[in-house]
Amino acid sequence: MRSSLNAARRARELDEARTAVVDVLVVGLGVTGAGAALDAASRGLSVAAVDAHDLAFGTSRWSSKLVHGGLRYLASGQVGVAWESAVERGALLRHTAPHLVAAHPYLLPLTSDVGPGEAATVMTGYRLGDALRAAAGTPRSLLPGPSRLSAARALALAPSLRPHGLRGALLSWDGRVVDDARLVVAIARTAAAHGARVLTRCRALALAGDGARVRDELTGAEFDIRARAVVNATGVWAGGLVPSVTLRPSRGTHLVLRPGALGALRAGLHVPIPGGRARFALVLPQADGRVYVGLTDEPLDGPVPDVPEAPESDVAFLLEVLGGVLDRPLGRDQVAGAFAGLRPLVDGPGGAGGATADLSRRHAVLRSPDGVVTVVGGKLTTYRRMAEDAVGAACPHAPASRTARLPLAGAGPVPSGVPRRLVLRYGAEAGAVLDLTRRDPALAEPVAAGITLADLVWAVRHEGALDAGDLLDRRTRIGLVPEDRAAALPAAEAALRRA
Repeated sequence: MRSSLNAARRARELDEARTAVVDVLVVGLGVTGAGAALDAASRGLSVAAVDAHDLAFGTSRWSSKLVHGGLRYLASGQVGVAWESAVERGALLRHTAPHLVAAHPYLLPLTSDVGPGEAATVMTGYRLGDALRAAAGTPRSLLPGPSRLSAARALALAPSLRPHGLRGALLSWDGRVVDDARLVVAIARTAAAHGARVLTRCRALALAGDGARVRDELTGAEFDIRARAVVNATGVWAGGLVPSVTLRPSRGTHLVLRPGALGALRAGLHVPIPGGRARFALVLPQADGRVYVGLTDEPLDGPVPDVPEAPESDVAFLLEVLGGVLDRPLGRDQVAGAFAGLRPLVDGPGGAGGATADLSRRHAVLRSPDGVVTVVGGKLTTYRRMAEDAVGAACPHAPASRTARLPLAGAGPVPSGVPRRLVLRYGAEAGAVLDLTRRDPALAEPVAAGITLADLVWAVRHEGALDAGDLLDRRTRIGLVPEDRAAALPAAEAALRRA
């Protein structure tokens, strides 16, 4: 397949990058960088895209898995950001990634902590958000409207809620991605299908307007990649390559609850955060039975780590917030894992100060004196627009962007007779993954969290996985639970040998 990423393709294209002069060099292969590589390549430009680690190694795998219409931005008066979010959500649902992004229901429990006035205000916000959905052209069949539910109906969808004092719930719908890291992989593979050289384990040491000094992290060899334009899409690490870029990173922590911790949860939850203006903790059930609970918003002080840690104070805070609506509050033993991501927020006027939760999520495209274009801010939902704006700034004379309706790898008709689990992960490619097990039944062996050996072998052959960490922590999310990761490590190593 033209979209396949693997070690052999990487080696070949790394050699090509040493001698070629590309139209665009993209640094960073999170969702925005992968999006920029796709945007440029689909315009007919030659592209090299590098990352020091792996696809979706940084912030892009630590999101809340939401593809949302920006309701919170409406509440804070950021109408432009909300509108952009609604438009981009519609593009993902309708055109580019319908196999990875779908509507999901969320309940806001009407407890004694949510008075009638507040409930009316939130419902007004939901209706305004629904009006944005309609204006953005997303049909109601893809994203239903809000409604109010009785207490009995709310408990049927979320039986772990505290029934005493429950007046019902507000039901809203928004988009969610089955796996944010898999979305990044699909974008990168689509870029590769359009001719982009996607080079992981290739660290940019220094940037200039005409290229970069890079190091192959597998061999230690250093060389230059020459380019007519350079896009810095390294997120919270952008200032390390372009010192003029200043950000206010914030840490967002999520919990991973064990299967069954919240009973038969059939909808997500929005749980008001005490003292937070229009801020909610999110509870999101997963297909493998796990449940994610987030999200904190704490300023990050000091150096930016490659992999941030979730502090115990964040774990305790989220458990306390969640316990405010549960019949039986959860203990620490129900938390199977935790993860934290860093948001690359653009600082407001006057420099550092104030809460990061109050900073705008609007993205910015900045040009340094030597011509490097840096794109920062924003969020997962609006990655495509961020990428379009960055490439447009770097290459103002290039053809117009084509990505608003460009299907990503896996979008398209789904073959019949394929298990739903595979369809949710691979879309139109699900049949090809199933064929692996038909040719070699041993690959149907389960590994963990619903993943089989076939998933791991496919990831090595077609999704650019180079080591066990790529397989367990990004191509699958087995690694979110440490004991699952340890148990699955031999299978990951076996898959690398097989592939």
